[in-house]
Amino acid sequence: MAQPLVKKDDDRDDEADYSPFLGIEKGAVLQEARVFNDPQLDPRRCSQVITKLLYLLNQGETFTKVEATEVFFAVTKLFQSKDIGLRRMVYVMIKELSPSADEVIIVTSSLMKDMTSKTDMYRANAIRVLCRITDGTLLTQIERYLKQAIVDKNPVVASAALVSGIHLLQTNPEIVKRWSNEVQEAVQSRAALVQFHALALLHQIRQNDRLAVNKLVSSLTKGSVRSPLAQCLLIRYTSQVIRESANIQAGDRPFYDFLEGCLRHKAEMVIFEAARAITELNGVTSRELTPAITVLQLFLSSSKPVLRFAAVRTLNKVAMTHPMAVTNCNIDMESLISDQNRSIATLAITTLLKTGNESSVDRLMKQITNFMSDIADEFKIVVVEAIRSLCLKFPLKHKSLMNFLSNILREEGGFEYKKAIVDSIVILIRDIPEAKETGLLHLCEFIEDCEFTYLSTQILHFLGIEGPKTSDPNKYIRYIYNRVHLENATVRAAAVSTLAKFGAMVDTLKPRIFVLLRRCLFDNDDEVRDRATLYLNTLGGDGTVVQTSDDVKEFLFGSLDIPLVNLENSLKNYEPSEESFDINSVPREVKAQPLAEKKAPGKKPTGLGAPPAGPPSTVDAYEKLLSSIPEFANFGKLFKSSAPAELTEAETEYAVNVVKHIFDGHVVFQYNCTNTIPEQLLENVTVIVDASEAEEFAEVASKPLRSLPYDSPGQTFVAFEKPEGIPAVGKFSNMLRFIVKEVDPSTGEAEDDGVEDEYQLEELEVVAADYMLKVGVSNFRNAWESMGADCERVDEYGLGPRESLAEAVNAVIDLLGMQPCEGTEVVPNNSRSHTCLLSGVYIGNIKVLVRLQFGLDGPKDVAMKLAVRSEDEAVSDAIHEIVASG
Repeated sequence: MAQPLVKKDDDRDDEADYSPFLGIEKGAVLQEARVFNDPQLDPRRCSQVITKLLYLLNQGETFTKVEATEVFFAVTKLFQSKDIGLRRMVYVMIKELSPSADEVIIVTSSLMKDMTSKTDMYRANAIRVLCRITDGTLLTQIERYLKQAIVDKNPVVASAALVSGIHLLQTNPEIVKRWSNEVQEAVQSRAALVQFHALALLHQIRQNDRLAVNKLVSSLTKGSVRSPLAQCLLIRYTSQVIRESANIQAGDRPFYDFLEGCLRHKAEMVIFEAARAITELNGVTSRELTPAITVLQLFLSSSKPVLRFAAVRTLNKVAMTHPMAVTNCNIDMESLISDQNRSIATLAITTLLKTGNESSVDRLMKQITNFMSDIADEFKIVVVEAIRSLCLKFPLKHKSLMNFLSNILREEGGFEYKKAIVDSIVILIRDIPEAKETGLLHLCEFIEDCEFTYLSTQILHFLGIEGPKTSDPNKYIRYIYNRVHLENATVRAAAVSTLAKFGAMVDTLKPRIFVLLRRCLFDNDDEVRDRATLYLNTLGGDGTVVQTSDDVKEFLFGSLDIPLVNLENSLKNYEPSEESFDINSVPREVKAQPLAEKKAPGKKPTGLGAPPAGPPSTVDAYEKLLSSIPEFANFGKLFKSSAPAELTEAETEYAVNVVKHIFDGHVVFQYNCTNTIPEQLLENVTVIVDASEAEEFAEVASKPLRSLPYDSPGQTFVAFEKPEGIPAVGKFSNMLRFIVKEVDPSTGEAEDDGVEDEYQLEELEVVAADYMLKVGVSNFRNAWESMGADCERVDEYGLGPRESLAEAVNAVIDLLGMQPCEGTEVVPNNSRSHTCLLSGVYIGNIKVLVRLQFGLDGPKDVAMKLAVRSEDEAVSDAIHEIVASG
């Protein structure tokens, strides 16, 4: 009986809770499955039981091997029934049960019989099931039938065979590739779905042959594709060919005319697919974009929500790279702000914020204010980020935009939403000087009733840095001291630190700050008391107001240039004694995960032969190891140890990797060696290093390895002297030399006499990046400004043709060996310019900051502006020399 028509907004809560499968149990259903064995089958009853079994399987219920076998054999008996509906349920059940190889034989004959049946429904489903459960041997037997099915006149049968081919291509590619002629014929089919599936399969067969894909696209773009779905696929394949085509010149892009022609197709999905493909072309020009933007603009006024959403989402992406091209659509998008679909409205607003001009800002703000309360937090975050970008674009409008951010900051919202607003205000304060004081006051008002500890501490930290620099720092003290009384211990401790920073930077406030800090000495939390005591002693809280020394300011404001994980590990390893803990002993390098040893299972080296698992232990182990060797004891403090570099191929008889230890005037190569041959013992193992291509290096010492038994790693060392403090580079050839002795497998005893032998190793290179420690800074902008411009060096370089901007960025980072800051190593897709921030410590413990600005100069050429600041102008010059010669 048909259900009565019900409106969408009618209350149907009672019906929504009802499920026909509520409370069914596996045991009861398996009992019911016995109806499959009845002499007189009831198709309706059998179909209901199969439905319940399928429900259980899809709910994650697992059948034991015995249960699955019993159900499978019972289901196979249902092939006796001629009921079409029941037969279809049987097909689905067999697919879901995925029978084992010995069980498949039971149904193979029935399925092959159905595959050649006169009933098209049987044929199509039998093909799908057979291809799902069959293995390679059976597939060769039915291959002839599958080829015939691909070119069958019935589109249901042909589609079933083609879709099965797509699945089989993953497991039996060599068989499916033999069907190319039949699939090619199916591409010309008049049935839309057959053409779609045939094109998908043909492309997958040829996808690893770029020339074949090019030919396929060339032949089909001439107009033989009728199916809209197939046309969409063809557009995607065409875009792929365009992306992979080399040496594209503007105006000479292959297949662009085809994409533009698809914009006039009668099917909306094809029009949209073509428009999206054009907007995503690499280096797309305004002239190429225009026709795509025009059709997307028409979609904005469509009565179909899906078209409006698709168009506005695509325009939103285009606005990131070509905002001027989207401005013609602004009027249409403004009407979408009131769209019932909140996703469409959000995308419309964020796109308008990216493309709007200065005069439209106030109007947009009024519309957004009414809109914000109706959308979820994740959409609000998108809007906030768009407003931040707009404010940076039009700094004169910072007042209205800052007020808007302040107002929504006071409204209800989750942590991520509030964090996005606070981050936006902080960025605006840093980048727009005029916005600093109003922005800081907005943040002060927010922490009065902020429920998130993390945000309160971050804002207090930021206030401590920026507040003392304002014209009237006095007005912020009340807000900060309130936190000492009204908040939890974490926020109170942060407030104490912020008060101390005001006292350090503003001498006139010192007496008041001292009074407030003394009150904090009686706090019930030890962290708050300890901080108050520390800052009172540091600032001279004995009542005398003196100018704060540079050391104190560096202590309070300087960035911690030591990785916290290294500091934590060093403190754990520190043993209390008369000698106090020295923070300079903490390793500064951010170590990457050590290179994995490429050894066969059971042949993994242990000890120092294999790099230790954690970064701090690696540094500590190397430091202890080198200081214990008399030949290297006078080399001074170890500056840096590199990650291990393999000098042999995997699975060779001897495995060797090398670690480069950099000192101020020396370089030590540590060769980690492993003997992987059980019948051999190596003695007097050394590495003969040829430094003829490294003129500035002179060998001064070496330490051979006395014995290297099977699977017991050991080290041999070679030390070179180099000019002190200079980043000398060079290439070194390596030859492993040793005496090999045969070992008796039964006794494990080695023979007395040995034979001298040699084994050629890969070359080793010392590069400029070896003289740079990866040391991050928590706030690059502050670190850059505090470094000053006295030792700044700026120059521009052409990096030549590159595959992408991201490749150019990674190449320069690798060349310099510095730590990317604030996530700037990630280049957004389709960007034509990018800024990357790097920090590090150069040999001699000299801090270096680098600002790289990349831009595309033509289709592929990349230009770069390099600005370097350091504590020594010679180091700034050296960084430029590295880039110029690299």
